[in-house]
Amino acid sequence: MPAAGRELRAQFAALLAGWQWDVAMLQEVPPWWPPPLASAAGAEQRSALTSRNSGLALRRILAERRPDLMKSNGGGCNSILVRGAIGEHRSLRLRRWPERRVAQLARLVDGTCVVNFHASARVDLAEAELRRLWEHALRWAANDPLILGGDLNLRNPMAPSGVAHLASRDVDHLFARGMQLSGARQLDRRLAIGGERVELSDHVPLLAHTRVVGPATPASPARGS
Repeated sequence: MPAAGRELRAQFAALLAGWQWDVAMLQEVPPWWPPPLASAAGAEQRSALTSRNSGLALRRILAERRPDLMKSNGGGCNSILVRGAIGEHRSLRLRRWPERRVAQLARLVDGTCVVNFHASARVDLAEAELRRLWEHALRWAANDPLILGGDLNLRNPMAPSGVAHLASRDVDHLFARGMQLSGARQLDRRLAIGGERVELSDHVPLLAHTRVVGPATPASPARGS
């Protein structure tokens, strides 16, 4: 915002590539964006389709030509980008109706587990989805370090015992287990385009610097944003 009148994928990619991170967790991205975003950032990526993806080819044509009109109806996916290597990736469908909600679970080659999610807008649905996701994520990660975050659509989301709340801004949150926070901040989402300051997202990006603690410490620090 304000409306740019054209797709801003290149600008988004340049901004994302310019930040310092090891793991980026993105929610509700146009499904054709993650490969070029990852390429620009020198990263691997894995994606999972979420909602509004029926007739995706037509949606893409319209979204690329009239993004301000299509908005989120262009289709969506969640995506994890890693400046490193992803050893394992899976998706977990947490809801089919009224909108499809899917979590991503990725295990990096150093053993760090990353869980990325965009919850339903209704508080009761979002709370139920998060409870189920915590159960699945903790069981899947076992004793490995775990980062879980995204647009949880909750102001005060619950977390199990032993899990630290690293950073938050409105409904966006980052949690971790087996990791220690060394700093967190919000990043600038604005760019000057055509003489106007444009916000590339309606959410403010969060950056959290962490280090692994305990017996499963990898060779280099892991950071999540």
